[in-house]
Amino acid sequence: MNINFELYKVFYEVANEKSISKGAEKLMISQPAVTQSIHTLEEQLGGKLFIRTPKGVVLTNEGEILYNYIREGMNYFINGSNKFLSLKNLDSGVLNIGASTVISENILIDVLGLFHKKYPNVVINIYNDLTDNLVKKLRNGDLDIIVISSDNTYKDIEVHDVCLLHDIFVSNRELDITLDKNNISDFDIIIQKNPSIMRRNFDKSIDFDFCPKMEVVSHSLVCKLVSNGFGIGLVTKEFINDNFYEVKSDILIPARRVVYGIKDDRECSFSCSEFIKMIEEYYEKM
Repeated sequence: MNINFELYKVFYEVANEKSISKGAEKLMISQPAVTQSIHTLEEQLGGKLFIRTPKGVVLTNEGEILYNYIREGMNYFINGSNKFLSLKNLDSGVLNIGASTVISENILIDVLGLFHKKYPNVVINIYNDLTDNLVKKLRNGDLDIIVISSDNTYKDIEVHDVCLLHDIFVSNRELDITLDKNNISDFDIIIQKNPSIMRRNFDKSIDFDFCPKMEVVSHSLVCKLVSNGFGIGLVTKEFINDNFYEVKSDILIPARRVVYGIKDDRECSFSCSEFIKMIEEYYEKM
């Protein structure tokens, strides 16, 4: 049976108010329109729903049974609408972000702080992984957004620039040297292992064979080893403090792009849209 939902809505309000006039006032329509809607619903259902009394209307036995079902359905509609508004106003929600540990700690941390302060009831989940794995998770719908260092293009992912990163050689003390392709192998160089994006970028930028003295899995470990005098490290300039000294180099390493990516065939959630807005505003001011 195909019955217009609006007829049930009229029935629900009249039953709630026990009055056609009060129901009309609640619905902001005329009393004749309410009466006509009730008659139409009764005709389509094939039975009386209300009995008129001097004090208003009361439900018939059949109308009472129908009302109990309609009331339950209306509560679902109302609760659903309230939940939608809560999500829209960011009074609730979930934001799933994918990024490497170093990007989370250095690129996202300030924006995450601003977002959490403004929307404390939104649950933030951060997934740290390799770029290729994060891209897969985004495609699978497990993530709302990824923030990665990459120059790749993806046919199904919409990518936007966040900022640039610059990789440099550093030591824990001043060195009067200039690294080049002829002498770099003479020094204890500490660098991240493949498949890190920094390492890939470095390997693509050189036109000579190079085997570093020490390869480690994380940027933070490179920094700690350099601080403790293990050698010269390749680090990201934007991620280090003033305790390091840049080592001159003739090896040209191109800047790396940090981008955020979202699925181009998927509508962003309210929380994700607001997070993107904050990222763009924050780094536009930098």
